[in-house]
Amino acid sequence: MIRETGPVLATALALMGILIAPLIQPAWLLSLLVILVSGVLLLIRGTRYASVSIIVIAVLYGVGFLSLAVFAATLAIVVIGEFAFRLSGEQASSYVPFILTACATAVLAMWYVGVFSPLTVILGVLVAVLLKAALNGREDTLMIEGLGVAMVMQLFYEIDYSVDLRILAAAAVITLVFVILSYYFRVADLPGLFSAAIIGILLIVFADIRWFLIMLLFFTLGSLATKYRYREKDAMGVAQSHGGVRGYFNVFANGLVATAGAVLFGITGHPAFTALFLGSVASAAADTAASEIGVMGGDPYLITTLERVHPGTNGGVTVLGEVVALCAAVIISLLAWALGVVDPGVAVIGILAGFFGTNVDSLIGATLENRGVFGNAGTNLVATFSGGIFALVLSFFV
Repeated sequence: MIRETGPVLATALALMGILIAPLIQPAWLLSLLVILVSGVLLLIRGTRYASVSIIVIAVLYGVGFLSLAVFAATLAIVVIGEFAFRLSGEQASSYVPFILTACATAVLAMWYVGVFSPLTVILGVLVAVLLKAALNGREDTLMIEGLGVAMVMQLFYEIDYSVDLRILAAAAVITLVFVILSYYFRVADLPGLFSAAIIGILLIVFADIRWFLIMLLFFTLGSLATKYRYREKDAMGVAQSHGGVRGYFNVFANGLVATAGAVLFGITGHPAFTALFLGSVASAAADTAASEIGVMGGDPYLITTLERVHPGTNGGVTVLGEVVALCAAVIISLLAWALGVVDPGVAVIGILAGFFGTNVDSLIGATLENRGVFGNAGTNLVATFSGGIFALVLSFFV
């Protein structure tokens, strides 16, 4: 429970800023007023970072980086949502009242200034909980959260993508069920789940449920591959840490390019972006299968020199790994074809892209990752990007 008056004062300031925002123009004048009041709050215990967060949001609005609607909604999410989070005890379960309160107040704030953009609000709230969970324990969380939420919301506000409310509601429900099941089976931590929720909603809204099912198949295959002979891999020192529970770095590294493909497809309708999506997901699935199952195929060969190396060495490949990588790419591509997302020609391209992407991963691992230039997430991102672009280019020739 809240024992200090600081969060209450910060919430009152946020509400005041929302209420007077449409009445005070130009924007810099309101920004100045909010900054001055927030400056006073800085002197009150418990309001330091909440006040800094409000100041950052006000400055962005005052210089024209944020629209009035995004300014009001960001204040609602970051400040009022935070008040609900603290009021409910700041536990894992406190994310529920945070999400509900932030969504409700942000929608009302946008409606008050004459805008209705629920997709923008939902994405802003998910970014807020992702940053809150990922930065847990840091004093400057609210400041970073405010900046992140404002930038993401402004981006999608300017895209102004028209979404049927029924589709958005269905996407929210489907994603919620996915998150609950994933949390129950411990396949991802909280930041990983929130990042997966962002990807899921974007896939369903900008493309459709079939694209989400393809990503879900990758997620399932990856989890099964991670659990494959896990104790043996753990004894060898090559198992995923934390029991294979995925974090947000892993989720975004494997899903960011595919999500970009879905968003670009939704905006442009160009079929080439289905190839970008499929090539990226097939690469992620192939690489995960090769890494988690191929490591049990004996001493691997370093992809750059073909010399024998220890299992788990970055850039090491085995015959088993190459076979299961190809199989994973085939499974993903066949589902995409069966669901009607791609035609047979692009499905074949997806298979080739998956095999190409996983070997790019090995090549990057043997060179840049072994030298400390990239971490595992960076290598995965390059691999999925390479597979996606490979498929995108080939799609113009079929």
